[in-house]
Amino acid sequence: MQLLNLAAFALTAGSSAVAAPLNARAAPVDQLVGYAAGTTGGGSGAGATVTSCSALSTALKTGGVIKISGTLTGCGILKVPSNTSLLGVGKNSGLADGGFQIKDVSNVIIRNLVFNTAPSEKDIIDVDGSTKIWVDHCDIHSKGMVGGKDDYDGLFDAKHGSDLITVSWTKFHDHWKGSLIGHSDSNESEDKGKLHITYHHNSFINVNSRLPSLRFGTGHIYSSCYQDDPTSGVNSRMGAQVLVEQNSFSNVPLAVVTDLDSDEAGFAVEKSNIFSGTSTTRITQTGSLTPPYSYTTDPAAQVCSIVASQGGTGVVTF
Repeated sequence: MQLLNLAAFALTAGSSAVAAPLNARAAPVDQLVGYAAGTTGGGSGAGATVTSCSALSTALKTGGVIKISGTLTGCGILKVPSNTSLLGVGKNSGLADGGFQIKDVSNVIIRNLVFNTAPSEKDIIDVDGSTKIWVDHCDIHSKGMVGGKDDYDGLFDAKHGSDLITVSWTKFHDHWKGSLIGHSDSNESEDKGKLHITYHHNSFINVNSRLPSLRFGTGHIYSSCYQDDPTSGVNSRMGAQVLVEQNSFSNVPLAVVTDLDSDEAGFAVEKSNIFSGTSTTRITQTGSLTPPYSYTTDPAAQVCSIVASQGGTGVVTF
């Protein structure tokens, strides 16, 4: 397949450089691909650099390009306005115990940030009724599978008719509930025809389930690494359509499943994936998804090493 050339969109998020050396790969490491195509965030200006929660909160009142330098503690959940880019400086910048709510807005980019544990019962990144969202080269995790599975909510969730989302080159790990797309079985009227999301070149390691779990929506999951996720991986529910291709699943029971947890099954196409260890599939309804954009996959046999070195923070720098 031909790569969709979206370099201009990546540059509008703030100029970036690619760290070296990089493993051989086909897919570019610094371009926006997928359903979020056209997202420009805060534009190409230099923006503001913040080093405290109070400065970040003030900057979020107007949006634009906001660069976070250092690890910020005590920020809580902060609301993000439209037309905003949130960019981490270097490799270790981010929020130690907070997150972002992206509610009823559009055109938001989050890149190169480390997130470690949201407040109790909250999502780290919560997309609610919002469109054109790109999350890229982040590291999103919590305390692991300790305590109750509902002590903390999702690492990245989207709901209430959110749409046109790409999550790329991000490391998800050590958590109970990964990524829920569509919050309930009873929300068809708001979600049907929305919730289009692309996941590519991500890793999901030691996350119990929801990798992702989709209701009603349309999901394309490719060239990603799944390791030691004890309950389930890609879960298509309530008529959702998913294409799962060129991923590596190692020790992931129900790596791709269509009849789990909801009143109605979803649909899935499974293509050129690798399943090893305890990994299984249970696809009760074959899907029909053909993504409406061009993209480049990396082979399943290589994606874990590629994402290990080129995913997460410090690969694209600001």
